[in-house]
Amino acid sequence: MSASGGTKAIVAALGANLAIAASKFVAFVVTGSSSMLAEAVHSVADSGNQGLLLLGGKRAKREATEEHPFGYGRERYIFGFLVSIVLFTVGGMFALYEGYEKVVHPHPLDSWYWAVGVLVFAIVAEGFSFRTAIRESNEIRGSLTWSQFVRRAKAPELPVVLLEDFGALIGLVLALFGVGLAVLTGNGVWDGVGTLCIGSLLIAIALVLAVETKSLLLGEAATRETVADIRRALVDHDTVTGLIHMRTLHLGPEELLVAAKIAVRHDDTAADVARAIDEAEARIRRAVPIARVIYLEPDVYSADKAAAGPDRLATPGGPVPDAPGSGAH
Repeated sequence: MSASGGTKAIVAALGANLAIAASKFVAFVVTGSSSMLAEAVHSVADSGNQGLLLLGGKRAKREATEEHPFGYGRERYIFGFLVSIVLFTVGGMFALYEGYEKVVHPHPLDSWYWAVGVLVFAIVAEGFSFRTAIRESNEIRGSLTWSQFVRRAKAPELPVVLLEDFGALIGLVLALFGVGLAVLTGNGVWDGVGTLCIGSLLIAIALVLAVETKSLLLGEAATRETVADIRRALVDHDTVTGLIHMRTLHLGPEELLVAAKIAVRHDDTAADVARAIDEAEARIRRAVPIARVIYLEPDVYSADKAAAGPDRLATPGGPVPDAPGSGAH
């Protein structure tokens, strides 16, 4: 995902949410609707979330340092995870609390037409923001379904905005449902029921975001398509005769680490091997520009070594050397 595309969607969502939050607070003051208060807090939380995403994008651009030699690309993942926490606590839990209070202590709505007018305005504004996020996502989504795009996207911004806007639109419909039934029946309990539904929706979306961004924070490999491109670029069957094994890791949405053990000819000189590695790195960067960090280890191809794969004792996630039960001696 291009950073500009994600930023455009974030800015559109931020502008919409600020305007919507102001109108919802006015409607809450006039009507006393808990659904309106929950929706207003939801919009404030969303505005703060978009601010966090913009801040994360800015901090991720910092130059690498001696203490952080691979840069700060994962800042975008960290701030994406913070968004899920804010959405869960400020948005979801607050809405559940307000809904419970309104169900236990219901009261009729005043000037209900204010609430309906603001909700209709909010649906239009959120629809504009959602359309922008969809348009920006379609440029990079390819043939993926929307659920696959949310799960596989390496940049957190667009999936976060998409889920937030989608949740906001459904929440507005729920709020309209609650306010409408409260007006038609004269029973303010329905306003509280609508608020409880909004809170449950926000918590569900927050949990989805938390799971997806946690995976990114742990470190995800490149997509299958990208790995295939690297393999094709790496092996030229001349200076590099084969690929023994390879690992990839996203250091950030647009920064990829590639580590591979490559097969070279047994009679190559050190100069030949060095040249082969340099040329292989150049081919990888042409094929996959986001491959910013590349480590290639030359070896003489052996069918037995290739079949065995990486040494499990020296592989992250494998058994700890010399630990009880590890099998190391």
